[in-house]
Amino acid sequence: MAYPLRSEYPRPQFERQSWLSLNGEWQFAYDDKDEGEDGRWYEGKTFDRAIQVPFCYQSELSGIHEKEFHDIVWYRKDVVIPAGFTGKRIILHFGAVDYEAKVWVNGRLAASHEGGHTPFQADITAALNESGQSNRIVVRAQDYSKDVTLPRGKQYWKERSEQVFYTRTTGIWQPVWIEAVSPAHMSRVRMTPDIDTNRIDIRGFFHGIAQYEELRLNIRITFEGELIAEHGIRVTAAEEEVSIKLHDFNDHGLGRWWSPEKPNLYDVEFTLRSGETVLDQVTSYFGMRKISIEDGIIRLNNRPYYMKLILDQGYFPGGVLTAPSDEMLRSDVELTKQMGFNGARKHQKIEDPRYLYWCDKLGLLVWGEMANAYQFSEQYVSRVTKEWQEALQRDYNHPCIVVWVPLNESWGAPNILIDKRQQHHASTLYYLTKSLDATRPVISNDGWEHVKSDIYTVHDYEYREEILAGRYTTPERAVKSDPQGRKIILPGFAYEGEPVQMSEFGGISYIRDSGLGWGYSSASDDQDFLNRLIAVMRPILSAGGLQGYCYTQLTDVEQEKNGLLDFNRVPKLPLEVYRQLNAGLSPVL
Repeated sequence: MAYPLRSEYPRPQFERQSWLSLNGEWQFAYDDKDEGEDGRWYEGKTFDRAIQVPFCYQSELSGIHEKEFHDIVWYRKDVVIPAGFTGKRIILHFGAVDYEAKVWVNGRLAASHEGGHTPFQADITAALNESGQSNRIVVRAQDYSKDVTLPRGKQYWKERSEQVFYTRTTGIWQPVWIEAVSPAHMSRVRMTPDIDTNRIDIRGFFHGIAQYEELRLNIRITFEGELIAEHGIRVTAAEEEVSIKLHDFNDHGLGRWWSPEKPNLYDVEFTLRSGETVLDQVTSYFGMRKISIEDGIIRLNNRPYYMKLILDQGYFPGGVLTAPSDEMLRSDVELTKQMGFNGARKHQKIEDPRYLYWCDKLGLLVWGEMANAYQFSEQYVSRVTKEWQEALQRDYNHPCIVVWVPLNESWGAPNILIDKRQQHHASTLYYLTKSLDATRPVISNDGWEHVKSDIYTVHDYEYREEILAGRYTTPERAVKSDPQGRKIILPGFAYEGEPVQMSEFGGISYIRDSGLGWGYSSASDDQDFLNRLIAVMRPILSAGGLQGYCYTQLTDVEQEKNGLLDFNRVPKLPLEVYRQLNAGLSPVL
């Protein structure tokens, strides 16, 4: 299995031209006895194995493909900084390293980070050798394979996958790159659209500005090459904010709002100058989009919007959690839309920013969901709260993300029904998320045992049409349904007219080859599969108590064979059949 080297810019919402991908071959070693730090492996030890970054050692595309536990792994890559980077600050970026990472450059500790799904970076300029000389980058990554209080998503705490748990990811699993910046530069940007006033609120964050007496930031906004707005501000603090009026079309069929049907994006260019000298230039984009709940109705751009989502767990052939190519990320978005879905619930995973970019560009709603732990502890609370905040910051600007899901099915809070601490934890995550992002609905505990929640969601894998047809006739009946024997809303919390969605259902297994696997119910042939799909889709689409659904699932994943596509993305039925089902029709083969 061979794919081209992942060479696209990893962070499309904050892109610079001076950068260098460090993906590809690195030296690699296991450290099962945890002797590497005491032995100063970061000072120049040569590792005798090779690995293809950014693929974890458990994956086929890593070149190693071993499933046994090795919780401490080391990487080394020797890098010559390009001559064009001379005189700049050099920033080393990691998209994600699971779970803890320490990074040394030429023997000097440059960074440490905890959290397996979120990015981190380090200014390594002071540690670099003279221009033209090689620089040694060494990474120590530590996983905790058996720790069920670790935010891990679907990664199993046993060596072999089973049930709904799959292959683990240890170490580097998202891209690594360096970029060259001036001493004064933008560190990030936060953009909040307001379609009601036709404004974009922009907050820029800056680093190193104390070295300059006068700095100005120019913001240039275009749509398909047409200049829409240009604004300049003086930068006097590490954070500056401006609200820019878009003198542009609004609505009435001519609007440039973002939606799955019309994924309109504005391009924006940030230029930081000292006098006439350009210090930093960053390109980005935004969508003018509003997601709201009014009078108990979910609205997109102030109009009722029915969500038709697919559960997508983000596992890939050969790569485990890492997509083999940018083209496959795009293809997953395109296949989802071709089947008639307008969104995806990215399940138990903080996905690669390139996937979110394609959702922004092609038009697909996304529920952003935390990778949860399985059991509760004080250390778990600290870990998940920290990492969730990093995820919210990383993905805030994506117009495709319309809902946040910090918890799923009481994972990490398994005794939430009776344990007040776990109830407080779920409530804290809900209000913490709201405090950091006032623009999106938050689901407190997807599936059941909700505390306060903007949307109440239900998981129901019933396959009999007549039973599904009777459960969800009204929202009030839906939140009292308890289909999994779990209360939808915890005692002490009241239903107050919030929207209700079926966020997991279906799960029909259909195995077209001789392989083994499971699903929540099973089909024997094409016609039986179609009949079963009709039996679950028809009552959900017609249910008066629901404002949307999420079908389980997009693809087969390892032993779980309930995808509409197999693991290699081959449809089990024609894509048009799925499209007709989502349209409320009863297709025939």
